Amino acid sequence: MTDRAIATPRHVWIVGGMSLFWNCIGATDYTMTQTRNSAWLQGVTPAQLAYLESFPAWAVSAWALGVWGALAGSILLLLRSRLAVTAFAVSLLGLVANLAWRFALSGIDEKQVFGGNPYPLAGVIFLIAAALLIYAQRQKAAGVLR
Repeated sequence: MTDRAIATPRHVWIVGGMSLFWNCIGATDYTMTQTRNSAWLQGVTPAQLAYLESFPAWAVSAWALGVWGALAGSILLLLRSRLAVTAFAVSLLGLVANLAWRFALSGIDEKQVFGGNPYPLAGVIFLIAAALLIYAQRQKAAGVLR
């Protein structure tokens, strides 16, 4: 190993930028939902709001870890910090815990509350979170993340 710094591959900027944009959407949704922003929640029915308010503190905390861990991971990836791996791992754990509440433990069928099928979007979010963790791990192993 030399003392020369490894040049940042172009794909790190692309993945980092896209993940930052994606995770800003999640952070905005979390913040606006938790602060009960009326403009953001416009069109949300009383039943849907009651469902969101039924989340126990641990499920809301898991949601927060998922959202803010992912946002931190994106920023750390752009900073080429190896801590991006930890942030993305925390994010994935928070997401899994939140999904466990939503789909297995709450006893509430989101299809009936919101209409439509919530599983495809949840699956996409999970796949992106897992892919970002794997990507960060590979970049750390390649010496791109310091």
